Amino acid sequence: MILPITVENILQMTAGLVLMAMIGRIDAIAVGAIGIANVLYKILWGVFKGISTGTSVLVAQAYGAGNYKKLKSVTEQSFIISLIISVVFQQILYWFAEYLLVIFNPSSELLANGTLYLRIISISLPFAAVILLVSGVLQGMGNAKTPMISIGILNIVNIVFGYIFIFPMKMGLKGAAYAYNIAYITSALFGIYVLFSRNGVITNIGGRFEFNLNKNEVMDILGLGIPTSFETIFWQAAAIFITRAILTYGDIAYAAYQLGLQAESISYMPATGFGIAATTFIGQALGSRDKETGKKYLKQLIKYTVILTAFAGGALTFFPKPIMRLLTDDKEVIRIGAMYLVVMGLTQLPQNISGVLNGALRAAGYSKIPMINAGVGLWCIRVPFILIAAYVFKANIIWIWIGIGIDMSFRLLFSYLYFRKKNIWESRALVESE
Repeated sequence: MILPITVENILQMTAGLVLMAMIGRIDAIAVGAIGIANVLYKILWGVFKGISTGTSVLVAQAYGAGNYKKLKSVTEQSFIISLIISVVFQQILYWFAEYLLVIFNPSSELLANGTLYLRIISISLPFAAVILLVSGVLQGMGNAKTPMISIGILNIVNIVFGYIFIFPMKMGLKGAAYAYNIAYITSALFGIYVLFSRNGVITNIGGRFEFNLNKNEVMDILGLGIPTSFETIFWQAAAIFITRAILTYGDIAYAAYQLGLQAESISYMPATGFGIAATTFIGQALGSRDKETGKKYLKQLIKYTVILTAFAGGALTFFPKPIMRLLTDDKEVIRIGAMYLVVMGLTQLPQNISGVLNGALRAAGYSKIPMINAGVGLWCIRVPFILIAAYVFKANIIWIWIGIGIDMSFRLLFSYLYFRKKNIWESRALVESE
């Protein structure tokens, strides 16, 4: 399971790098516009990521317990609530895009471009919710290959149409947004077919999709998913303050930050797969009451996370400028972005190990702990440090990067202490055998 998840994240990372390299050839304003638009988009995206995670935990335990009726019902309830909520959020993003983006205090040009981009990509939100749920359900069952194919389709379509729209058709930022929508629609339709077609995964388990809302199961899903949603929302809300602080250094500095985030994904996106695998394997082990197998899974996941991060984090630390040159030819952007990559390379190991421990905690039903971790790290360490550095001391921008690194290191200590305290191996399973 680990390899397809890792490949899936590498595909996503590669596509992000390629697309950002294309947009980086337009201008710094285009890069910044996508950056501020994505912060708001991902706040809402985080809600569906949480629902997907809650679904995945329940599916994993139901699958481990052999309770396929519960598995099918959980999947149906998740789809119903996600589609309803996503349509509402899509309308909010589309009609209030400009008012929402003003919170970043952008220049008039950056605001105009960000509004244009956000309104167009808002159309993809319901399809993004579907993609997340398909991945959550299948990964909970131990099937990581199909989500990998789905993300592969998404990224190939995005790159192909992105190139056509941005360069030959000279549509610029608008073309990048249209390509984004086409990619998400294509991938979502593939996912729906896989789960609910005549020979689909869910259809084979219990028959056709049923549009019956079960309040108890919805509450179970949201009980596990909402903390994960808030964890993501904490990140994106903090990103608003961080973005405002970085923009005080100018549009060039913010463009360097956005490109640096894409380059950093060389390390953290592949490692994210290990956290997902921890949720699946340990969830299945707890569902089948086999804690010894769960312990073995966790040990191996941490081992391979360390190995992967040593190589990927090392690349960021020792080759920051060559990596940045792949994304832009602006010398000042390369200089500032390289400083960011060095700091991030040094702090990738604690971030990635923490991700695996958080995945294990979610599998046992302790989804509030990663949320608390994110809240404390962001709002007690990262945001205050950055605001003081930017507004009080007006420090060199490298101190902004250092503040981010301190937060990432703190999270490992927090996750480890709570993991030891909760002793997940003695937790009661959330799903009973059929």
